[in-house]
Amino acid sequence: MGMWASLDALWEMPAEKRIFGAVLLFSWTVYLWETFLAQRQRRIYKTTTHVPPELGQIMDSETFEKSRLYQLDKSTFSFWSGLYSETEGTLILLFGGIPYLWRLSGRFCGYAGFGPEYEITQSLVFLLLATLFSALTGLPWSLYNTFVIEEKHGFNQQTLGFFMKDAIKKFVVTQCILLPVSSLLLYIIKIGGDYFFIYAWLFTLVVSLVLVTIYADYIAPLFDKFTPLPEGKLKEEIEVMAKSIDFPLTKVYVVEGSKRSSHSNAYFYGFFKNKRIVLFDTLLEEYSVLNKDIQEDSGMEPRNEEEGNSEEIKAKVKMNSFLCFFLFAVLIGRKELFAAFGFYDSQPTLIGLLIIFQFIFSPYNEVLSFCLTVLSRRFEFQADAFAKKLGKAKDLYSALIKLNKDNLGFPVSDWLFSMWHYSHPPLLERLQALKTMKQH
Repeated sequence: MGMWASLDALWEMPAEKRIFGAVLLFSWTVYLWETFLAQRQRRIYKTTTHVPPELGQIMDSETFEKSRLYQLDKSTFSFWSGLYSETEGTLILLFGGIPYLWRLSGRFCGYAGFGPEYEITQSLVFLLLATLFSALTGLPWSLYNTFVIEEKHGFNQQTLGFFMKDAIKKFVVTQCILLPVSSLLLYIIKIGGDYFFIYAWLFTLVVSLVLVTIYADYIAPLFDKFTPLPEGKLKEEIEVMAKSIDFPLTKVYVVEGSKRSSHSNAYFYGFFKNKRIVLFDTLLEEYSVLNKDIQEDSGMEPRNEEEGNSEEIKAKVKMNSFLCFFLFAVLIGRKELFAAFGFYDSQPTLIGLLIIFQFIFSPYNEVLSFCLTVLSRRFEFQADAFAKKLGKAKDLYSALIKLNKDNLGFPVSDWLFSMWHYSHPPLLERLQALKTMKQH
């Protein structure tokens, strides 16, 4: 009877209290689930102290131990930074941090002569203050990760001065993009009428296409030096490979990643008939012999999780954004959503976007994220199978091992942790899939 009485009491609470409680409950549920998964993987790091028999020909004991200790340190850091992030978010909600920041933004606007009717201006001040707060609270964690963990394990190449200059530059560039785009989006929502969600979706679609198009030529060079790959055998072989499979390669760049980290990577990006490959200079330095094979494989399949996603995943995300804007249009008129987060007298559009997209949609976003992770792994296996078809199974097999060793990737994974988190299949699974074709 006691349990049912508690449930009855919960449902008798005002709608805004139920919404707020549900948001906090789900947030901590996800955090505890993520922590449970992380502890499963951490147990693997702690107990797997010797190279497993199936890895005997792949990784030596010294590299295996370095990788294990590196991942243990990263796991410890992830636990504490995650706990801090969840606690900070909870305290912000409990103590009314969002409405306070909105009122503070209004006061700043008032000092400049802008009244409450200038909602978009107040929204931009709110965004500026919110991102500044996020940057400042995240700075100590970023410093520790770079100058303690990455430094300890031999990856960090940055000086403190370079790091701070880079952080300031990132913040300024972010504001230069975020504020104009947000103001236009809010304006479209304001004047769009009953079908504003269609116009808002189209606007965000156009913005994303423009940003991807101009990123390499105008944004990325602000942070890293991009140079065309010099003429020579490597470039020639990449172009021959691209032409043989009708890959519309237009340019091959080398990015100066070594001034930040000794980690190596490669990725491609672009739309339609304008594809470009980017190679990290650390990759070229490390693989003087295997250069050609690694670049052939890396160029034809995504290696960068952020920029190398398949076109099918991108299409699904675009349709998802349309659905989200449609549901936003349905929910934006519900005053109890605003009241749940401390907005009793006003319903600012930006706050509505924040509440609905970040909090109300969080269960849906978790499910979608998992589905896209599964889909990404499937595409990675397809990419590996394509390499097999080209007769490159042996080369890819060697390249994956080299990349894993030099980046100190730990080759043993907990099945549940990898299923939930890994957008790329674990190394052993990829090698096993390639093994059957390696001899051919």
